[in-house]
Amino acid sequence: MDKRYEVYALADRHFYETPDRLSASGEQSAPEFDTTRRTVPEGWDAARIGDWLTLTPLEADGGVVAGPSQGWKIHASANRANAERIAAIVWDYCVPRRIPFKFVPAPHLLHLRNTKYAGRDNSGKFVTVYPADEEQLHLVLRELGELLKGFEGPYILTDLRWYDGPLYVRYGAFARAFTVDERGSLVPAVRDGEGRLVPDRRAPSFQVPEWITLPAFLEPHLAARNTTTVGDLPYRIEKALHFSNGGGVYAGTDTRSGRKVVLKEGRPHAGLASDGADAIARLEREKQALEQLAGTGVVPEVRDWFTLGDHRFLVMDFVEGRPLNSFFAERHPLLSPDPDPDAVAAYARWAVRIHGAVERAVEAVHARGIVFNDLHVFNIMVAPDEESVFLIDFEAAAPVEEGGRQVVAHPGFFAPPDRTGVEVDRYALACLRLALFLPVTTLFVVDRGKAAHLAEVIAEQFPEVPRAFLDEAVAEITRGVRAPALVRPDDWPHSRDSMIGAILASATPERDDRLFPGDIAQFSDGGGLGLAHGAAGVLYTLAAAGAERYEEGERWLLAHTDPAPAGTPLGLYDGLAGVAHVLDRLGHRQRALDLVEGILAENWQRLSSDLNGGLAGLGLVLGELARATGESELRARAAEAADILVRRLAEPLPETRARRRAGLLRGASGPALFLLRQYEWTGDERLLDAAGAALRRDLDCCVVQRSTGGLEVDEGWRTLPYLGDGSVGIGMVLDDYLAHASDPEFEKARAGILTAATSRFYAQPGLFQGRAGMILHLGRTTEPGATVRQLTEQIAALGWYAMAYEGRLAFPGHQMMRLSMDLSTGTAGCLLALDAAASGTAHLPFLPPPRRPS
Repeated sequence: MDKRYEVYALADRHFYETPDRLSASGEQSAPEFDTTRRTVPEGWDAARIGDWLTLTPLEADGGVVAGPSQGWKIHASANRANAERIAAIVWDYCVPRRIPFKFVPAPHLLHLRNTKYAGRDNSGKFVTVYPADEEQLHLVLRELGELLKGFEGPYILTDLRWYDGPLYVRYGAFARAFTVDERGSLVPAVRDGEGRLVPDRRAPSFQVPEWITLPAFLEPHLAARNTTTVGDLPYRIEKALHFSNGGGVYAGTDTRSGRKVVLKEGRPHAGLASDGADAIARLEREKQALEQLAGTGVVPEVRDWFTLGDHRFLVMDFVEGRPLNSFFAERHPLLSPDPDPDAVAAYARWAVRIHGAVERAVEAVHARGIVFNDLHVFNIMVAPDEESVFLIDFEAAAPVEEGGRQVVAHPGFFAPPDRTGVEVDRYALACLRLALFLPVTTLFVVDRGKAAHLAEVIAEQFPEVPRAFLDEAVAEITRGVRAPALVRPDDWPHSRDSMIGAILASATPERDDRLFPGDIAQFSDGGGLGLAHGAAGVLYTLAAAGAERYEEGERWLLAHTDPAPAGTPLGLYDGLAGVAHVLDRLGHRQRALDLVEGILAENWQRLSSDLNGGLAGLGLVLGELARATGESELRARAAEAADILVRRLAEPLPETRARRRAGLLRGASGPALFLLRQYEWTGDERLLDAAGAALRRDLDCCVVQRSTGGLEVDEGWRTLPYLGDGSVGIGMVLDDYLAHASDPEFEKARAGILTAATSRFYAQPGLFQGRAGMILHLGRTTEPGATVRQLTEQIAALGWYAMAYEGRLAFPGHQMMRLSMDLSTGTAGCLLALDAAASGTAHLPFLPPPRRPS
């Protein structure tokens, strides 16, 4: 579960939204600080940028006062109780001195920066002040530090603390600048000692750039920072198990007894729950609950409780076993194309037994007067006997008599507002009944009525499961709601028209940040424009699926690339090259050429090699435009990109495979696709050979699944079959390569990939990371073993994730907590795959339907 998505699910019930739009939500009220509503002083400019209110002094002619583009910046942290006062003090200090500053303008935005799974690099940052030089830096720290003496706030992990107050310092960029990093990605930048743009590192630890000398007045504070260590503890910390904004969880050993223990850390004022409790308050709740549950045999025993610095630590017994979620990958029978009926039955019996063990454990907790309040598959530990269970992570636990609501929860087990006290745990137990068979219960945060449909699917796939076991779960989950009427994806062409209608109904041409709702990536630089998550990808799909021209959407994309926003990535799927390709296909060639001209003015040769944001994708766009326009400059740049990739492929591979990515978007298959197309355009055999070498690189990162025989990309801790980062994307390019050259190794590989593309279960519906990608591949592949039945089954199973938006067919996005309309994760990608399977004409850019033998 990617915890970044939870904060984007707060402002809208259907789609991912930035949290700053909470104040615009019709369902919630989000007040601002009084300081935010102050009149902007004369001679100043104020602007809302994301979740900041920025104030900048102006020159007499109205222009912004010129200041440094980078340097030492000051951050002030704050908590809910003192933020209003801190904002007012900073305003009253900075405005008369004409020092630029910004602050988070509303309490709910400050809260979201400090929640448990907020980004650790931004945690605690409430105010930023931009001194003109080191002399002013020292002055502001002394004077403002005195004014804020005694105020508390979360520790800012990226910065160096000034004494024991809420002020911190870090060297970094003041103005927006970008560069390509060592991975080929466009990232925020500063200039080094020689004036070159280099990445502005923002790791959650204080670092001084190598070309910068720490000012002498900060040296004592760095020394103080380094005095707190774990060396004097009676525990040997051996491994970090988990980090969050609230602190770390560590496995260790009690050096006095040799007992294996877990040390859980709580940071003050950070890791906030929805009720405002910080990590220390939640750790205290856990300690109290575990002490009340001591001796039940279903929870770890408490061993110690101490403070180190200002952080609190709870020490518990280490529970042997594995979390319940880890059993899905190795036990779940639907992870194969044709599961053995005996294996299906055995899994069903085991899952029902495990649920019974969990139910008994929860009953034991309730009997001691405690509500767990956070039951889900990651907080259930299955013992080595694979039958008995322990419950862990009691931060949200509460006394039964309080009858409260949840304050922290996994989205797939999050009880509706009408469930309180022990009913919260009963709701989670009901969700667990379904999640053990189809782990897609995050769909319930969009529509709990979906539970009835999932129960029907489970009954069909697992006939051994008692029907009452499922019906009782559905009754508990859907209490007070009705099951939605859904359009089936295999009801073609009605489903096509329904998806097009849903996409168009979701459009917001009045907004500047995005046209169609999609993944949270669209809220990053340029994300609302591109092929993967933005307007270009949806407009491309609508055209490919034969929808009527959406001229208002085209006007939106043209307006928002005139000019393109600073910091927009340059690549095919993540940025401007993809936008140029789509605009050209829609008839806006001059704008496409203008965008490409801007890309070529950058240091594009340093881009990564991949298809997503690198040279492979850019080269494809350059080559296509060169053929369409006849411009020799574009042809030369495409050839240059190909030459760079050929040289890179000749370089030695990294010693460890862990540093390599594989697959269509970020692996060597993207360069292979470009080199293959370039070979088709030029006839240069050297490019065909290089494409084959690139494909072998990706196949070297693949493994055969022993249980299924499917070939998947091995990432070390998981294997992936998907179109974007898995083996199916490799298979797409293998199909095209084998149209030009025979290769027994490649033939064998794509047969294994076909197996990987025909499993009964995939965790998500999306194109690049889910079942829609399998449909696209099966509808396109020339692998001799592919059958119509396989394709038909995958199309029908896409309906497992079908949702309704304004009565039309739509699909959830990544993490399945909200709907998405984008190409990569949502409805547009599903539409593209289904249309390709039905008509054989829709396709991804530069991956047209292959030339099949007559």
